[in-house]
Amino acid sequence: MSQLNNVLLVLLLLLSVANGTSAQLSRHHYAKICPNVENIVRDAVKKKFHETFVTVPATIRLFFHDCFVRGCDASVLVASTANNKAEKDHPDNLSLAGDGFDTVIRAKSAVDAVPLCRNKVSCADILTMATRDVISLAGGPYYEVELGRYDGLKSRASDVNGKLPQPGFNLNQLNSLFASNGLTQTDMIALSGAHTVGFSHCNKFNNRIYNFKSHSRVDPTLNEFYATQLKSMCPRNVDPRIAIDMDPTTPRAFDNAYFKNLQKGMGLFTSDQVLFMDPRSKPAVDAFASNSNTFHANFVSAITKLGRVGIKNAQNGNIRSDCSII
Repeated sequence: MSQLNNVLLVLLLLLSVANGTSAQLSRHHYAKICPNVENIVRDAVKKKFHETFVTVPATIRLFFHDCFVRGCDASVLVASTANNKAEKDHPDNLSLAGDGFDTVIRAKSAVDAVPLCRNKVSCADILTMATRDVISLAGGPYYEVELGRYDGLKSRASDVNGKLPQPGFNLNQLNSLFASNGLTQTDMIALSGAHTVGFSHCNKFNNRIYNFKSHSRVDPTLNEFYATQLKSMCPRNVDPRIAIDMDPTTPRAFDNAYFKNLQKGMGLFTSDQVLFMDPRSKPAVDAFASNSNTFHANFVSAITKLGRVGIKNAQNGNIRSDCSII
Protein backbone atom coordinates (compact mmCIF):
# COMPACT_ATOMS: atom_id res chain seq x y z
CA MET A 1 0.00 0.00 0.00
CA SER A 2 2.86 2.34 0.84
CA GLN A 3 4.37 1.69 -2.59
CA LEU A 4 1.04 2.63 -4.21
CA ASN A 5 0.93 5.82 -2.15
CA ASN A 6 4.47 6.68 -3.25
CA VAL A 7 3.51 6.17 -6.91
CA LEU A 8 0.45 8.38 -6.49
CA LEU A 9 2.57 11.04 -4.80
CA VAL A 10 5.06 11.03 -7.68
CA LEU A 11 2.20 11.34 -10.18
CA LEU A 12 0.73 14.26 -8.26
CA LEU A 13 4.12 15.99 -8.18
CA LEU A 14 4.54 15.48 -11.91
CA LEU A 15 1.10 16.92 -12.55
CA SER A 16 1.82 19.93 -10.38
CA VAL A 17 5.04 20.60 -12.30
CA ALA A 18 3.25 20.19 -15.64
CA ASN A 19 0.46 22.56 -14.60
CA GLY A 20 2.67 25.00 -12.73
CA THR A 21 3.77 26.98 -15.75
CA SER A 22 0.29 27.45 -17.17
CA ALA A 23 -0.94 28.34 -13.67
CA GLN A 24 1.42 31.33 -13.71
CA LEU A 25 -0.60 32.82 -16.57
CA SER A 26 -3.34 35.28 -15.74
CA ARG A 27 -5.55 37.73 -17.58
CA HIS A 28 -4.57 40.32 -14.96
CA HIS A 29 -0.83 39.64 -14.74
CA TYR A 30 0.16 43.24 -15.53
CA ALA A 31 -2.65 44.94 -13.56
CA LYS A 32 -0.18 46.48 -11.10
CA ILE A 33 3.03 46.15 -13.14
CA CYS A 34 1.93 47.89 -16.35
CA PRO A 35 -1.84 48.40 -16.11
CA ASN A 36 -2.33 49.92 -19.57
CA VAL A 37 -0.17 47.42 -21.45
CA GLU A 38 -2.95 45.96 -23.62
CA ASN A 39 -4.04 49.38 -24.86
CA ILE A 40 -0.42 50.37 -25.55
CA VAL A 41 0.19 47.23 -27.59
CA ARG A 42 -3.15 47.54 -29.39
CA ASP A 43 -2.44 51.14 -30.45
CA ALA A 44 0.99 50.18 -31.83
CA VAL A 45 -0.46 47.18 -33.68
CA LYS A 46 -3.28 49.28 -35.09
CA LYS A 47 -0.81 51.79 -36.55
CA LYS A 48 1.14 48.98 -38.19
CA PHE A 49 -2.08 47.39 -39.47
CA HIS A 50 -3.09 50.63 -41.20
CA GLU A 51 0.27 50.66 -43.00
CA THR A 52 -0.07 47.14 -44.43
CA PHE A 53 -2.54 44.26 -44.13
CA VAL A 54 0.42 41.86 -44.20
CA THR A 55 0.72 42.75 -40.51
CA VAL A 56 -2.15 40.32 -39.86
CA PRO A 57 -0.94 37.04 -41.39
CA ALA A 58 2.69 37.84 -40.57
CA THR A 59 2.01 38.29 -36.86
CA ILE A 60 -0.26 35.25 -36.57
CA ARG A 61 2.27 33.04 -38.31
CA LEU A 62 5.06 34.36 -36.11
CA PHE A 63 3.07 33.36 -33.02
CA PHE A 64 2.43 29.85 -34.37
CA HIS A 65 6.04 29.29 -35.36
CA ASP A 66 7.20 30.53 -31.98
CA CYS A 67 4.90 28.33 -29.91
CA PHE A 68 5.52 25.15 -31.91
CA VAL A 69 9.27 25.31 -31.25
CA ARG A 70 10.36 25.33 -27.59
CA GLY A 71 6.99 26.83 -26.60
CA CYS A 72 5.64 30.39 -26.56
CA ASP A 73 8.83 32.10 -25.44
CA ALA A 74 9.67 34.56 -28.24
CA SER A 75 12.66 32.44 -29.26
CA VAL A 76 11.68 32.92 -32.93
CA LEU A 77 12.42 36.64 -32.58
CA VAL A 78 16.05 36.14 -31.65
CA ALA A 79 18.71 37.08 -34.20
CA SER A 80 21.54 34.75 -35.11
CA THR A 81 25.07 35.51 -33.94
CA ALA A 82 28.51 34.45 -35.09
CA ASN A 83 28.30 31.54 -32.65
CA ASN A 84 24.65 30.58 -32.96
CA LYS A 85 22.21 30.07 -35.83
CA ALA A 86 18.84 31.05 -34.36
CA GLU A 87 15.36 29.66 -35.09
CA LYS A 88 14.42 32.46 -37.46
CA ASP A 89 17.19 31.39 -39.87
CA HIS A 90 15.99 27.79 -40.18
CA PRO A 91 14.72 27.11 -43.75
CA ASP A 92 11.15 26.66 -42.45
CA ASN A 93 11.25 30.16 -40.95
CA LEU A 94 12.91 32.11 -43.76
CA SER A 95 9.49 32.89 -45.24
CA LEU A 96 8.28 34.59 -42.05
CA ALA A 97 7.39 38.09 -43.19
CA GLY A 98 9.36 40.98 -41.72
CA ASP A 99 6.14 42.82 -40.91
CA GLY A 100 5.44 40.35 -38.12
CA PHE A 101 8.78 41.02 -36.47
CA ASP A 102 8.31 44.76 -36.96
CA THR A 103 4.91 44.63 -35.28
CA VAL A 104 6.42 43.15 -32.11
CA ILE A 105 9.40 45.53 -32.19
CA ARG A 106 7.11 48.56 -32.41
CA ALA A 107 4.80 47.32 -29.68
CA LYS A 108 7.76 46.55 -27.40
CA SER A 109 9.17 50.03 -28.03
CA ALA A 110 5.81 51.62 -27.20
CA VAL A 111 5.52 49.63 -23.96
CA ASP A 112 9.08 50.41 -22.87
CA ALA A 113 8.53 54.11 -23.57
CA VAL A 114 6.33 54.12 -20.45
CA PRO A 115 8.67 54.32 -17.41
CA LEU A 116 6.41 52.15 -15.24
CA CYS A 117 6.45 49.38 -17.88
CA ARG A 118 10.06 49.50 -19.07
CA ASN A 119 11.63 46.03 -19.14
CA LYS A 120 8.62 44.60 -17.27
CA VAL A 121 6.68 43.08 -20.19
CA SER A 122 8.05 40.05 -22.01
CA CYS A 123 8.41 39.82 -25.77
CA ALA A 124 6.46 36.54 -25.59
CA ASP A 125 3.48 38.33 -24.03
CA ILE A 126 3.71 41.19 -26.51
CA LEU A 127 3.59 38.71 -29.40
CA THR A 128 0.58 37.02 -27.77
CA MET A 129 -1.29 40.32 -27.41
CA ALA A 130 -0.34 41.48 -30.91
CA THR A 131 -1.65 38.21 -32.37
CA ARG A 132 -5.01 38.69 -30.65
CA ASP A 133 -5.13 42.30 -31.87
CA VAL A 134 -4.43 41.57 -35.55
CA ILE A 135 -7.07 38.83 -35.54
CA SER A 136 -9.61 41.28 -34.14
CA LEU A 137 -8.58 44.07 -36.54
CA ALA A 138 -9.17 41.70 -39.47
CA GLY A 139 -12.72 41.00 -38.32
CA GLY A 140 -12.02 37.95 -36.22
CA PRO A 141 -12.96 37.41 -32.57
CA TYR A 142 -11.62 39.64 -29.81
CA TYR A 143 -10.67 37.49 -26.84
CA GLU A 144 -9.02 37.88 -23.45
CA VAL A 145 -5.39 36.77 -23.41
CA GLU A 146 -3.53 35.04 -20.62
CA LEU A 147 -0.27 36.79 -19.73
CA GLY A 148 2.77 36.18 -17.56
CA ARG A 149 5.21 34.44 -19.93
CA TYR A 150 8.95 34.91 -19.70
CA ASP A 151 11.24 35.00 -22.73
CA GLY A 152 13.30 31.94 -23.56
CA LEU A 153 17.05 31.75 -23.02
CA LYS A 154 17.77 29.66 -26.11
CA SER A 155 17.07 29.92 -29.82
CA ARG A 156 18.63 27.31 -32.08
CA ALA A 157 17.78 26.61 -35.70
CA SER A 158 18.35 22.89 -35.09
CA ASP A 159 15.39 22.86 -32.66
CA VAL A 160 13.00 23.69 -35.51
CA ASN A 161 13.55 20.37 -37.30
CA GLY A 162 10.31 18.37 -37.42
CA LYS A 163 8.40 20.81 -35.21
CA LEU A 164 6.35 22.72 -37.81
CA PRO A 165 3.47 21.45 -39.98
CA GLN A 166 4.34 21.00 -43.64
CA PRO A 167 2.11 21.74 -46.69
CA GLY A 168 2.10 18.06 -47.73
CA PHE A 169 1.04 16.63 -44.38
CA ASN A 170 -1.84 14.16 -44.16
CA LEU A 171 -4.31 14.08 -41.27
CA ASN A 172 -2.32 11.60 -39.20
CA GLN A 173 0.80 13.74 -39.44
CA LEU A 174 -1.12 16.89 -38.54
CA ASN A 175 -2.82 15.24 -35.57
CA SER A 176 0.45 13.81 -34.30
CA LEU A 177 2.27 17.15 -34.44
CA PHE A 178 -0.55 19.09 -32.80
CA ALA A 179 -1.05 16.38 -30.16
CA SER A 180 2.61 16.78 -29.19
CA ASN A 181 1.64 20.33 -28.20
CA GLY A 182 -1.42 19.22 -26.24
CA LEU A 183 -3.86 20.11 -29.02
CA THR A 184 -6.74 17.99 -30.28
CA GLN A 185 -7.84 17.35 -33.86
CA THR A 186 -10.61 19.92 -33.44
CA ASP A 187 -8.05 22.44 -32.15
CA MET A 188 -5.88 21.74 -35.19
CA ILE A 189 -8.76 22.25 -37.63
CA ALA A 190 -9.83 25.48 -35.93
CA LEU A 191 -6.27 26.84 -35.93
CA SER A 192 -5.90 25.93 -39.60
CA GLY A 193 -8.68 28.45 -40.17
CA ALA A 194 -6.09 31.19 -39.68
CA HIS A 195 -5.15 30.43 -43.29
CA THR A 196 -8.17 32.56 -44.15
CA VAL A 197 -5.80 35.55 -43.99
CA GLY A 198 -2.61 33.73 -44.95
CA PHE A 199 -0.44 33.83 -48.03
CA SER A 200 2.02 31.38 -49.53
CA HIS A 201 4.88 31.28 -51.98
CA CYS A 202 4.21 29.22 -55.08
CA ASN A 203 6.88 26.60 -54.36
CA LYS A 204 4.89 25.41 -51.32
CA PHE A 205 2.10 23.98 -53.49
CA ASN A 206 3.27 23.87 -57.12
CA ASN A 207 3.59 20.08 -56.92
CA ARG A 208 -0.23 20.02 -56.78
CA ILE A 209 -0.61 21.83 -60.09
CA TYR A 210 2.40 20.61 -62.09
CA ASN A 211 3.90 17.43 -60.68
CA PHE A 212 1.11 15.44 -59.09
CA LYS A 213 1.05 11.69 -59.67
CA SER A 214 -2.00 11.71 -61.92
CA HIS A 215 -2.66 11.68 -65.67
CA SER A 216 -3.25 15.44 -65.74
CA ARG A 217 -0.34 16.12 -63.34
CA VAL A 218 -2.85 18.10 -61.25
CA ASP A 219 -4.07 16.99 -57.83
CA PRO A 220 -7.59 15.64 -58.51
CA THR A 221 -8.83 17.01 -55.16
CA LEU A 222 -8.23 20.55 -56.48
CA ASN A 223 -11.17 22.43 -57.95
CA GLU A 224 -10.43 22.56 -61.72
CA PHE A 225 -11.14 26.25 -62.09
CA TYR A 226 -9.05 27.02 -58.99
CA ALA A 227 -6.19 24.91 -60.36
CA THR A 228 -6.29 26.96 -63.58
CA GLN A 229 -6.20 30.17 -61.55
CA LEU A 230 -3.22 28.93 -59.57
CA LYS A 231 -1.34 28.08 -62.76
CA SER A 232 -1.89 31.60 -64.07
CA MET A 233 -0.64 33.15 -60.83
CA CYS A 234 2.21 30.68 -60.44
CA PRO A 235 3.65 29.77 -63.85
CA ARG A 236 6.34 27.09 -63.88
CA ASN A 237 9.33 29.42 -63.58
CA VAL A 238 7.69 32.02 -61.38
CA ASP A 239 9.78 34.41 -59.29
CA PRO A 240 10.24 32.56 -55.96
CA ARG A 241 9.37 35.77 -54.10
CA ILE A 242 5.82 35.78 -55.52
CA ALA A 243 3.18 34.94 -52.91
CA ILE A 244 -0.55 34.46 -53.30
CA ASP A 245 -3.52 34.57 -50.92
CA MET A 246 -4.50 31.28 -49.30
CA ASP A 247 -8.14 32.35 -49.25
CA PRO A 248 -9.09 33.34 -52.83
CA THR A 249 -12.51 34.70 -51.82
CA THR A 250 -12.08 37.03 -48.78
CA PRO A 251 -8.32 37.21 -48.20
CA ARG A 252 -8.51 40.31 -45.98
CA ALA A 253 -11.16 39.07 -43.59
CA PHE A 254 -10.69 36.71 -40.66
CA ASP A 255 -13.84 34.70 -41.39
CA ASN A 256 -14.94 31.13 -42.01
CA ALA A 257 -14.51 31.34 -45.80
CA TYR A 258 -11.45 29.06 -45.51
CA PHE A 259 -13.74 26.16 -44.57
CA LYS A 260 -16.27 27.01 -47.27
CA ASN A 261 -13.40 26.96 -49.77
CA LEU A 262 -12.35 23.49 -48.60
CA GLN A 263 -15.87 22.26 -49.39
CA LYS A 264 -15.34 23.46 -52.96
CA GLY A 265 -11.89 21.88 -53.41
CA MET A 266 -10.16 25.22 -52.96
CA GLY A 267 -7.70 24.44 -50.19
CA LEU A 268 -4.27 25.65 -51.24
CA PHE A 269 -2.11 23.07 -49.46
CA THR A 270 -2.58 19.31 -49.36
CA SER A 271 -2.69 19.77 -45.57
CA ASP A 272 -5.64 22.15 -46.02
CA GLN A 273 -7.73 20.09 -48.43
CA VAL A 274 -7.18 16.86 -46.50
CA LEU A 275 -9.25 18.33 -43.66
CA PHE A 276 -12.32 18.08 -45.89
CA MET A 277 -11.34 14.92 -47.77
CA ASP A 278 -10.69 12.79 -44.69
CA PRO A 279 -13.98 11.58 -43.14
CA ARG A 280 -12.51 11.95 -39.64
CA SER A 281 -12.08 15.72 -39.96
CA LYS A 282 -14.80 16.59 -42.48
CA PRO A 283 -17.60 17.05 -39.88
CA ALA A 284 -15.65 19.81 -38.12
CA VAL A 285 -14.94 21.55 -41.45
CA ASP A 286 -18.63 21.43 -42.30
CA ALA A 287 -19.58 22.75 -38.85
CA PHE A 288 -17.15 25.67 -39.08
CA ALA A 289 -18.22 26.43 -42.66
CA SER A 290 -21.88 26.62 -41.68
CA ASN A 291 -21.47 28.71 -38.54
CA SER A 292 -18.84 31.40 -38.05
CA ASN A 293 -19.62 31.66 -34.33
CA THR A 294 -18.82 27.98 -33.90
CA PHE A 295 -15.52 28.50 -35.73
CA HIS A 296 -14.64 31.58 -33.66
CA ALA A 297 -15.42 29.86 -30.36
CA ASN A 298 -13.29 26.85 -31.24
CA PHE A 299 -10.49 29.05 -32.58
CA VAL A 300 -10.33 31.11 -29.38
CA SER A 301 -10.25 27.96 -27.26
CA ALA A 302 -7.49 26.44 -29.41
CA ILE A 303 -5.25 29.51 -29.62
CA THR A 304 -5.58 29.99 -25.86
CA LYS A 305 -4.40 26.41 -25.34
CA LEU A 306 -1.57 26.96 -27.83
CA GLY A 307 -0.49 30.03 -25.86
CA ARG A 308 0.16 27.83 -22.81
CA VAL A 309 2.64 25.55 -24.58
CA GLY A 310 6.15 25.42 -23.15
CA ILE A 311 5.98 28.76 -21.39
CA LYS A 312 8.97 29.88 -19.35
CA ASN A 313 9.15 31.24 -15.83
CA ALA A 314 11.65 33.23 -13.77
CA GLN A 315 13.83 30.12 -13.35
CA ASN A 316 14.24 29.26 -17.03
CA GLY A 317 13.49 32.56 -18.71
CA ASN A 318 13.84 36.33 -18.44
CA ILE A 319 12.34 39.53 -19.83
CA ARG A 320 14.40 40.77 -22.76
CA SER A 321 15.04 44.46 -23.20
CA ASP A 322 15.63 43.74 -26.90
CA CYS A 323 13.48 40.95 -28.34
CA SER A 324 16.20 39.95 -30.80
CA ILE A 325 18.96 39.51 -28.23
CA ILE A 326 19.18 36.92 -25.44
